[in-house]
Amino acid sequence: MRRLKLTLGGVALLSATALLVSGCSSSSASDDAPSTPTAGTSEATSPIPSPTPTSSPTPSLTPSLEAAVKEITDAQWSRMVAAGLWRKGCPDVRDQLRRVEMNYLGFDGKVHRGVLVVNADVTASVVRIFTRLFEEGFPIRRMEPMEVYDGDLNASLAADNTSAFNCRRPDQINAPFRESPHANGRAIDINPFENPWINLRTKKWSPSAEYAERTEGKGKILEGGLVWQAFTEEGWVWQDIKVPDYMHFDTGYPSVPFKGPTASPSAASPSTAGSTAGQSAPAG
Repeated sequence: MRRLKLTLGGVALLSATALLVSGCSSSSASDDAPSTPTAGTSEATSPIPSPTPTSSPTPSLTPSLEAAVKEITDAQWSRMVAAGLWRKGCPDVRDQLRRVEMNYLGFDGKVHRGVLVVNADVTASVVRIFTRLFEEGFPIRRMEPMEVYDGDLNASLAADNTSAFNCRRPDQINAPFRESPHANGRAIDINPFENPWINLRTKKWSPSAEYAERTEGKGKILEGGLVWQAFTEEGWVWQDIKVPDYMHFDTGYPSVPFKGPTASPSAASPSTAGSTAGQSAPAG
């Protein structure tokens, strides 16, 4: 009888544990939804550590970037082409692009999972940079691939979306296709609303002039500040254009294979791993 009670108690404990795990898990519906062992897509928290037989308390696990570098699947590439992110005349970068899934700290103070599509030769640098930003608490509004916005730059900027690869449409492009850092996956725009640029066509701040003044503020990029240091120490260039473009970092214009500190080779396999400002043509 005693053995039966113990057995029933064990079954109850296992059932409760299964319910707890099931309640805390989530799944992705497509390649655009990043996967992670420690965070969900929007409301992620640190995992609950398993109980131990010792009497001393188990310390909570510290959230980390949990970066994963993956090849672009055929399914995602089809969506990118359908959204106009690549078309005839754009750089032939299909095999060079990588999908970097990583955690980031949102403006709500919670850990979220995001995606940047970049060139393989900058993946190691990108992971180092965003690890530093994550560990030092720099907030990012959202981080979604451009096909989520149907390739529309203005829609992505208005959503305050941090993004990278985009062979921009002719009415939105800021540089010749083949020379553009964004079209080659070697440029990143961060928190556009807090770090706007002056649109060369309209001569107005885009997406908004609300945070155009370079003063301290949440999610803003300032010369000499954390984000500026993290990128420039890796060999990236800030505002590689004649007009203010506070959101933008790239590895040089015209875009060529990255040769920054311990850069990955241009043909790198997926893993978990001086300024040219004032060019005659914008970096894009």
